[in-house]
Amino acid sequence: MITALSVAGSDSGGGAGIQADLKTFAAHGVFGMTAITAVTAQNTLGVDRVDVLPVDAFAAQLQSVFDDFPVTVIKIGMLATAEHAAVLADRLIAMPRRPPIVLDPVMVASTGHRLLDDDAVAIVRDRLLPLCTVATPNLAEAAVLAGDQRLEAWLAKATAPILVTGGDPPAGAPEVGGEIVDALWLNGSLQRKWTGRRIGRRPYHGTGCTLASAIAARLARGEKLPEAIEKAIAWVRALVAIGERLGSGNPVLPHHAVPPT
Repeated sequence: MITALSVAGSDSGGGAGIQADLKTFAAHGVFGMTAITAVTAQNTLGVDRVDVLPVDAFAAQLQSVFDDFPVTVIKIGMLATAEHAAVLADRLIAMPRRPPIVLDPVMVASTGHRLLDDDAVAIVRDRLLPLCTVATPNLAEAAVLAGDQRLEAWLAKATAPILVTGGDPPAGAPEVGGEIVDALWLNGSLQRKWTGRRIGRRPYHGTGCTLASAIAARLARGEKLPEAIEKAIAWVRALVAIGERLGSGNPVLPHHAVPPT
């Protein structure tokens, strides 16, 4: 059985975080496991509350999973604090055989709520990123990781492949439409772009989590990185095309509605 471990926060609305990861893993025929960093009270309108789990409780989850299960791939999402990020980095560095790792450096929710402590950014960039098979920041997150460097200069010397995603519409977008660009930086240069038509002005809830976990699931199934990215992007865009407004805010993705190819 192919397995995937999601390290992320819980979304009570079910559209992002651990919940989106598990739905994505299941859609790809992958058995999902979790190590939860925080529990959020949120819905399609925004994040109402974040309760960070104690670091020892987080570490115990990692220990329990690694003690008993084979882990084919690891997907990293919301880490919440520097302490959680450091515990994870220590554990991954100590692994004699690391599986593929997909890092979605969750820093800001699509609704604008900050989800990552400033102190954790350096650990994500300096300790976790070099361990990863690919990282999937959006433009804003990539800029945070770049710090005072120009974004392109940082991408050119990044310590792991970087897929810069462009799924969220710019603030104050006046109309439906426009182009989405997802760009893969590999070995110091821009290797490939995937472009598509933007659907709607509202960001779709959970697209970043879903894309990263779809890439992870495909890597777990043995696909090479460019193929995994291309097929994951196509799958997420198919979900967006039929996304639904279950609540009063941002649309959600129907993970069950489109079989992955």
